[in-house]
Amino acid sequence: MVDVNPVARLRSSSRTPFLQVVKTAVAVVAAVLLCRVLIDGPFPTFAAIAALLVVQPSINQSFVKGLERSAGVVIGVVLATGFHLLLGDSVWVVLLVIVLAILIAWALRLTPTSATQVGISGMLVLTAGVVTPNYSADRILETVLGAIVALIVNALIVPPVLLGPAHLAVARLARDTAAAFERIAIGLTEGWDRDRWHDALLQARALRQQHGRAEASLTAARESLTMNPRGGRHRTILDDDLATAEHLRVLVTRVTGMTRAVHDNTAPDLRADPVVGSIATEVARIGADVRALGARVAASEVASSGSAAPLLAHEEPAAQEPALTAPLTVVRPNSRHWVLIGALLEDIRRVREELLGEDD
Repeated sequence: MVDVNPVARLRSSSRTPFLQVVKTAVAVVAAVLLCRVLIDGPFPTFAAIAALLVVQPSINQSFVKGLERSAGVVIGVVLATGFHLLLGDSVWVVLLVIVLAILIAWALRLTPTSATQVGISGMLVLTAGVVTPNYSADRILETVLGAIVALIVNALIVPPVLLGPAHLAVARLARDTAAAFERIAIGLTEGWDRDRWHDALLQARALRQQHGRAEASLTAARESLTMNPRGGRHRTILDDDLATAEHLRVLVTRVTGMTRAVHDNTAPDLRADPVVGSIATEVARIGADVRALGARVAASEVASSGSAAPLLAHEEPAAQEPALTAPLTVVRPNSRHWVLIGALLEDIRRVREELLGEDD
């Protein structure tokens, strides 16, 4: 039995970038100071909380958090002010406002951030002191100012670009997909037994999860470029990576199916068929083409910090024609392995069309 330390759950597997910590601190200080100048009253707690929550890994996320935070505060403050004017500020009123805030958030299908903020804002307003319409309006203004300041700080101080991890994930996926095709070619040439094909099948299936991770990285990269003033010069690279990932999605499906077909239908005399040798040659060429695709992705590599390093015109790698030949022709089908051979030939044809960009 594995012992799980509950305290360890308090720690994240990765550390928040220090730059984001600095931006959060700057946003909180700036929001509080601005509110102290513009609004007379107690410490601007709502502005500080808004600034803490709105600084996010991307500007788009900051904008969404700002909207969620502001909507939750407006509903919570209005709800608390109304019940205070009607029923006072007893403990039972505070509890009633919290319960109603939960129900209203559920009924309106608010996001978790907005839903939580409705109850917190209502509770803070009722427990902070004398509640008046002006007091409630100031708390709403504090929140809006804190969110705006955090959004501006996040946009001005090195707005994050998460292109590096996505670019690296696509390049690695292309490399590993090429290796999967090459394993098929080697296995057909050497006449692997079922155990070795089982290992190859497991590796091919793992490409699906790897593609999912690459897609998640690309989604994060695309979000980081939304509303980002630094996004213009990075979008071309991201568009290329998205197109490459879509090609690789098809190729991953094909290489997994081909590996599964050989695994299920392999036999000791399979390698003796001359057509199988020709198929192995074609699959090896596919592997070379996919590896070249990965090399082109790596040639436009971005720095790990997320800043893009696009190639100059004279540095752009020359496009290479795919190594695939015309589809093979089988004059005399093998009476024992014709199903496997036919399936592999059809997969080769479809992979060839994908690499050449032809319509199916």
